[in-house]
Amino acid sequence: MSQARIIRIHNELLGTYGDQGNAEVLAFRAKFHGITTTITDVRYNDPLPTNGDIYLLGGAEDAAQLLSLEALLRGDNLEILHFAIERGAVILAVCAGFQIIGNKFWANGKEVDGLGLLDVVSVPGEKRLVGDIKTISTVLGFELTGFENHMGRTILGPTAQAFGKVVTGNGNGDGKFDGAISGNIFGTYMHGPILARNPELADLLLTRATGRKYAQITDPLALKYATWRRKVIK
Repeated sequence: MSQARIIRIHNELLGTYGDQGNAEVLAFRAKFHGITTTITDVRYNDPLPTNGDIYLLGGAEDAAQLLSLEALLRGDNLEILHFAIERGAVILAVCAGFQIIGNKFWANGKEVDGLGLLDVVSVPGEKRLVGDIKTISTVLGFELTGFENHMGRTILGPTAQAFGKVVTGNGNGDGKFDGAISGNIFGTYMHGPILARNPELADLLLTRATGRKYAQITDPLALKYATWRRKVIK
């Protein structure tokens, strides 16, 4: 039986928009695949565990975002994340978390250096972008839905690939693409939580994290909800 260690980073700071639910969705889906899971909540003063298989970051306002960045730059935390990526761990970062793992972003009126895990730069936008978003995933090849609430505009560098092509909404601020991916690192502006709205993505992350490919499970309620959201967002 496979195991997956899920690390939820700074939920007390990056839990503003419900993205903490992504951990619960992963744990629930894992049971169908015969994967045992543990969810570890890493708080602001805690060091990051070195043995995580999936690391999760969520959305927040500027002040909380900066505190989370400060903590992740403390001690060996950044080195731990680099090591985790090298051994195949998955990172899913949403909204503020997406900006944190990029090269640079703006918060509280100033530009700061991010963690540099994704080749993206986030700059201030002209207005807040709020509402439903639908994309066609570059990884899964079908529609994903979520809810966006941000003012950032994110620009992809040469080593980052867009996570999705926007059908409805704004995504990275240009109305063309949302998020970015590089290997097992996934960044997006899609709340929802994104894994509750798109359970197939949860299965993909579990596959990437464990190195085993799993057949699509039958979960009628989750599939019905995901399909309904994709239909109602035009």
